[in-house]
Amino acid sequence: MGGSGPMQGWDRFISLPVGEESAVSVPGVSTCCLHGLPLEEALDRIIPLTRTIEVMDEGLHYLSSADPLLSYPARYTIHAPSRGVNPASTLEPIRRASVEVILECATIAAEAGAGIVIHPGYAAWHEERDRSVVQLQRSLVTIREACVDLGVTWFLENMGNWDYFHLRYPVEREVIGPFRLALDVGHANLNHVIPAFLAGEFSHVHLHDNKGDEDSHAALGTGTIDLGAVAKVVRERGITPVLELGSLVDVEAGIRFFSSIIDRLHC
Repeated sequence: MGGSGPMQGWDRFISLPVGEESAVSVPGVSTCCLHGLPLEEALDRIIPLTRTIEVMDEGLHYLSSADPLLSYPARYTIHAPSRGVNPASTLEPIRRASVEVILECATIAAEAGAGIVIHPGYAAWHEERDRSVVQLQRSLVTIREACVDLGVTWFLENMGNWDYFHLRYPVEREVIGPFRLALDVGHANLNHVIPAFLAGEFSHVHLHDNKGDEDSHAALGTGTIDLGAVAKVVRERGITPVLELGSLVDVEAGIRFFSSIIDRLHC
């Protein structure tokens, strides 16, 4: 394990001034590629590849404190727990508990100098969708206020093609309210809205590929996404994307693949 203490001032690492393309050309990596290993083992394997890491705060990588992150010289985001969490639940005890889990993640992120990525949740029944949106709005007010107090930047991620999800389409942004978008390019492809999302505002990016029918988190270049178009916008905005892939082999290939696209854009 490397060690140089916690990295502070998260914003200055993830979103870079236009012109600092060399940092953008090396993408970040989500720990989901090694989710079967304990977090410290996963970090040991990812650190030689990149110093921009997103921790998937679930399963073996669930964070009860910031301690596992503070020994590594990395810039972090933390993907808040999502599988057992629904901040849009119409069942109020579940909504409140979901917000509590997210705020625990935000507290840890504050100590690690990290931002957090949040899923917007879902409506369990189509007939309750409007009510579910109101519940999500309530949750985001609480999250927004807490993150301001903690000094933590938070992002809401667009979702895939399951009908019950919120934030599948750009038009939903105005309904949900103000937030920074974590653009998940793979999810956007499932809903056929990559160009619309690229044309709007976003502050964080998840990269993985698919063929438009399944959220496979496939290796870059194996699906139908125009990654050149994505890379062009990401480079122009100075955002370091995070690879959300299923294996370390795919990550290593993905770093080479994305870096080669950025290099060609320089020419």
